[in-house]
Amino acid sequence: MTPDQKMRLVTKAHQAGISVSEYLRRAALGYVYAKDEQLLCALLDSMNRATYQAEKAIDEALSFISESNLRIELMERQARS
Repeated sequence: MTPDQKMRLVTKAHQAGISVSEYLRRAALGYVYAKDEQLLCALLDSMNRATYQAEKAIDEALSFISESNLRIELMERQARS
């Protein structure tokens, strides 16, 4: 560790109001392993696919409703004529 790195570490620990060893312990325990990151990325991909499919289904339903409303309006006009 360079003197500059140590000074930054001591400063951050001091700003957090904890010892350097506690700061390092918390940093180490908060570290995200590459495997966890891969799992999170896979989860995000799955969520994005599900969101896309849901949006597509909603768009299709709204289109169907709009077309149905037009058919109903046309039938009502014909019934009044």
